[in-house]
Amino acid sequence: MPEAIVARTPNSRTAIELLHLVAGLVAAAAMTWAAAWAYPLGYETIWWCGAGAMAAAVLMSIGPLRRARAIDRSRT
Repeated sequence: MPEAIVARTPNSRTAIELLHLVAGLVAAAAMTWAAAWAYPLGYETIWWCGAGAMAAAVLMSIGPLRRARAIDRSRT
C-alpha cells in the first residue's frame, strides 16, 4: 500500500493528550447544547453547569499533559 494512503497518527504523547482533551470538550459542549435545547427554561443554568464541566476537564488534563510532555522530552 502506498505511503500516501496510510493514515498517520501522532507520535507524541502530548499530541494524543491534547486530542483527548479536545474530544472531551467537544463532547461536553454537544451534551450541554442538547440539554439546553431540550429544556429551554433552564438554558442559562445548563450552560453554566456545562462551562463548569468543561473547566473541570481542562483542569483535570493538566497532570496528564505534564506527564506526557515529560515523556516526550525524555525520548528526544
